[in-house]
Amino acid sequence: MASEEASLRALESLMTEFFHDCTTNERKREIEELLNNFAQQIGAWRFCLYFLSSTRNDYVMMYSLTVFENLINKMWLGVPSQDKMEIRSCLPKLLLAHHKTLPYFIRNKLCKVIVDIGRQDWPMFYHDFFTNILQLIQSPVTTPLGLIMLKTTSEELACPREDLSVARKEELRKLLLDQVQTVLGLLTGILETVWDKHSVTAATPPPSPTSGESGDLLSNLLQSPSSAKLLNQPIPILDVESEYICSLALECLAHLFSWIPLSASITPSLLTTIFHFARFGCDIRARKMASVNGSSQNCVLGQERGRLGVLAMSCINELMSKNCVPMEFEEYLLRMFQQTFYLLQKITKDNNAHTVKSRLEELDESYIEKFTDFLRLFVSVHLRRIESYSQFPVVEFLTLLFKYTFHQPTHEGYFSCLDIWTLFLDYLTSKIKSRLGDKEAVLNRYEDALVLLLTEVLNRIQFRYNQAQLEELDDETLDDDQTEWQRYLRQSLEVVAKVMELLPTHAFSTLFPVLQDNLEVYLGLQQFIVTSESGHRLNITAENDCRRLHCSLRDLSSLLQAVGRLAEYFIGDVFAARFSDALTVVERLVKVTLYGSQIKLYNIETAVPSVLKPDLIDVHAQSLAALQAYSHWLAQYCSEAPRHSTQQFVTLVSTAADAITPLISTKVQDKLLLSACHLLVSLATTVRPVFLISIPAVQKVFNRITDASAQRLVDKAQVLVCRALSNILLLPWPNLPENEQQWPVRSINHASLISALSRDYRNLKPNAVSPQRKMPLDDTKMIIHQTLSVLEDIVESISGESTKSRQICYQSLQESVQVSLALFPAFIHQSDVTDEMLSFFLTLFRGLRVQMGVPFTEQIIQTFLNMFTREQLAESILHEGSTGCRVVEKFLKILQVVVQEPGQVFKPFLPSIISLCMEQVYPIIAERPSPDVKAELFELLFRSLHHNWRYFFKSTVLASVQRGIAEEQMENEPQFSAIMQAFGQSFLQPDIHLFKQNLFYLETLNSKQKLYHKKIFRTTMLFQFVNVLLQVLVHKSHDLLQEEIGIAIYNMASVDFDGFFAAFLPEFLTSCDGVDANQKNVLGRNFKMDRDLPSFTQNVHRLVNDLRYYRLCNDSLPPGTVKL
Repeated sequence: MASEEASLRALESLMTEFFHDCTTNERKREIEELLNNFAQQIGAWRFCLYFLSSTRNDYVMMYSLTVFENLINKMWLGVPSQDKMEIRSCLPKLLLAHHKTLPYFIRNKLCKVIVDIGRQDWPMFYHDFFTNILQLIQSPVTTPLGLIMLKTTSEELACPREDLSVARKEELRKLLLDQVQTVLGLLTGILETVWDKHSVTAATPPPSPTSGESGDLLSNLLQSPSSAKLLNQPIPILDVESEYICSLALECLAHLFSWIPLSASITPSLLTTIFHFARFGCDIRARKMASVNGSSQNCVLGQERGRLGVLAMSCINELMSKNCVPMEFEEYLLRMFQQTFYLLQKITKDNNAHTVKSRLEELDESYIEKFTDFLRLFVSVHLRRIESYSQFPVVEFLTLLFKYTFHQPTHEGYFSCLDIWTLFLDYLTSKIKSRLGDKEAVLNRYEDALVLLLTEVLNRIQFRYNQAQLEELDDETLDDDQTEWQRYLRQSLEVVAKVMELLPTHAFSTLFPVLQDNLEVYLGLQQFIVTSESGHRLNITAENDCRRLHCSLRDLSSLLQAVGRLAEYFIGDVFAARFSDALTVVERLVKVTLYGSQIKLYNIETAVPSVLKPDLIDVHAQSLAALQAYSHWLAQYCSEAPRHSTQQFVTLVSTAADAITPLISTKVQDKLLLSACHLLVSLATTVRPVFLISIPAVQKVFNRITDASAQRLVDKAQVLVCRALSNILLLPWPNLPENEQQWPVRSINHASLISALSRDYRNLKPNAVSPQRKMPLDDTKMIIHQTLSVLEDIVESISGESTKSRQICYQSLQESVQVSLALFPAFIHQSDVTDEMLSFFLTLFRGLRVQMGVPFTEQIIQTFLNMFTREQLAESILHEGSTGCRVVEKFLKILQVVVQEPGQVFKPFLPSIISLCMEQVYPIIAERPSPDVKAELFELLFRSLHHNWRYFFKSTVLASVQRGIAEEQMENEPQFSAIMQAFGQSFLQPDIHLFKQNLFYLETLNSKQKLYHKKIFRTTMLFQFVNVLLQVLVHKSHDLLQEEIGIAIYNMASVDFDGFFAAFLPEFLTSCDGVDANQKNVLGRNFKMDRDLPSFTQNVHRLVNDLRYYRLCNDSLPPGTVKL
């Protein structure tokens, strides 16, 4: 024994040294190597068994258990059966002897090691594995231990990791399913016994404010008085041991429910018992008592009781999340809902002493979360099923949900509840759409609830009613491109919009008066403006008045967003019916925007500039944005308005233009300037009134933009204003015949606009880069950037418009385009400039290639092909970082447009485009791990094949008539093979996005052009691709794409199933290393000859799983093992 004793002492000192603060990393590595080598020795487990029974050192115990874990999961096949028997008998004895004294994490690890043995050997070699667990549970002394073993067994055996064969996984699940009824019976018994044992003492409760609950609005939910009585029993006070046992039992149930199917094994008595425990979460008295009694142990007790409630709700939610409900289980579900809503009623009950909110604040946060999850699952998964039960009062449920929502103690909790309402509103909307006949009945049933919801949500976004909460929201930090405040407002407005869709008149009559009130305050500010030496000042100085003004302005801003969000519900079929409401809104908005611009509230001095100035700017910007939201309504007004009301329409548009023009200035803050620009773009693009160009305010903007001496606006605003002015001249006017469109005049005006915008650019010469240049390079770059960003945007905005618009646009741009092409070679080494130029050309190719004409387009392509030599490509990709790569990507995007062009015009470029890809770009990027350029290159190759199939496969009429006899002629075979090889190589690289994209391209070529059926593919490439895809599955390198890879393998194999089963599969197995001949035979036999997609892919995944399993087993055998 001395050697074991000595080894133990040595191990203890090594472990202490390893975890000591002063030990260097170098020394830690040495110790780690030593320990690993020890673990690899045959027979090391005997030492570990001794260590476990003889040491009190946690580190040593943990190490010893890791050795066992490794032995069982990776080397078990090679362990002699005598040793296995010894291990199977010693470890459970060890657990039984020491489970009370071991630290919990050691005990749990030991349980897991024993379960791992069961995973390998039960029932054949370890027949009493499960019986032992059941016995442990039934014996009061070892119940906790048995429950831990049971939960571990459920975790490890029901959904085992992949180190088992598929057959073994299926066997284990079946074995466990056979035990489910017994196990659930035991767990029900444990929970009921604890409950009953502790309930006796509290049989006659004192009269309490809760005892009258059975008469409440949900009493009709609880069908039988007995269940109401049961749920009204006082909650028993449990001792620590009972708490612990119940929490373990509930944890077991939650895990079991995650994988067992809903069936009669889940009995009503089990469900009722779980609900008893769910009440622990909403029992405030227990927590009160714990805090009154003062001792820390009692406080812990209170928390533990709350935890029982959380665990019980987890069990309920596991059952709730199952969408597939057998008929016989529906009644149980109804009972579950009834019992949960009893709890919901309990939580939201209004006692005078206790408001609902303070009660929710006292409950455990996780309990509230679980409860909200339950409500979400109820509405999203089961509402349509339950609503049809006459005895289920949905409206009363909504009343409770309403109370629960608007008394949430945290913002997150409130957001989660708003999500539930959104789900409910979606459900209602789709229900009404599918049953239009019942629309009125459905709406009448829910109308009151919806109006109440709308009013309360609107109150919640207003400082007037909810200042304390709203001030807590952060409006500075961006998370997912929005601040906390913006998220709060957006989610609230979505609910408002959904109610508007269902009840338009109610929603409007609720919202508009509130908006009106706040507008009165804003429009009344004019009387407080006084003139001072430095300009205009707002004469409101008292702190209280400033605060009230701040709140009113914030509310106005939110309500303007709400009104804007509802614009879509006034157009389309309902335009005429809701015309007067919409007109009222638009008139108000036009008035407000003009008022803001006229009295220049954005430049006014205030008593609290850091608060009130941003408020005033925001209201002004939001009023413009809200008006912009009604541009589709204005467009419909323009086309549908009767002639006599045109004056009203002209006034609306002219006034809006008067509000916009003063804001288009460098002196106005960006937020406001951009809102004005966006509104101008919408007037020009969406509304398109004939008279827009003749409005003085718009002419003012034209003059400002074309005036060379005027100061340029910030980039984004300049681009938007130029887009608007260009669109005013280019876009056809609605409802007017071609001969009244005034194209000649508009064409001349457009040419002079573009000429003014590109004045400096057109004067640049190709020697602008040379050392003899006249102006500094940075100035030249600035001119290029400013001009091209404007011109590119103008082209992009008309690319989908009529031919006439694009024709005029290209005429105006022609000179600038030629200048760009002349400048391009001079800037080829300035990747930032090349990037912008190629962006411009890409937009031209996408939008105006027809207008540019064939000769000029050819000249552009030829220039690019000449400039992008191999050296230039290498310099861009390898040495210029992301900008260089972007340049090449844009060049490839232009070529994508070229190869997709139908007809014969650009076909002559195809050979040189493919050779550029395969001989120049591909060799540079093929071996680089970085994904740059690859996605664009493969898209170009795919488009070259997809849109030019006949370049490779000449299809003759005769061949298509005699489909089976003549094979299509193949041309340009070397290029085709090279492209396919590149696709194959891409599947060997780690980039999962590229893999997914390229697999999709191959599958598309197969579904559209029968790629896999072509002779060249079938005979020389098919099984190479299948082999690569199978290897990818075996190596688990792209596991997220398992399903897509399985389908692709099927589509390839289905071209030649006979060849796949007779030749490829045996060959694939023969070439597999790490498995012996017998295992290869088993793998081959298990791959059934199924030819339908689901069975075939299942066989593929089985093959991959079992191949990995056999390799794992073989790696674990001791060296020199003889396999029979």
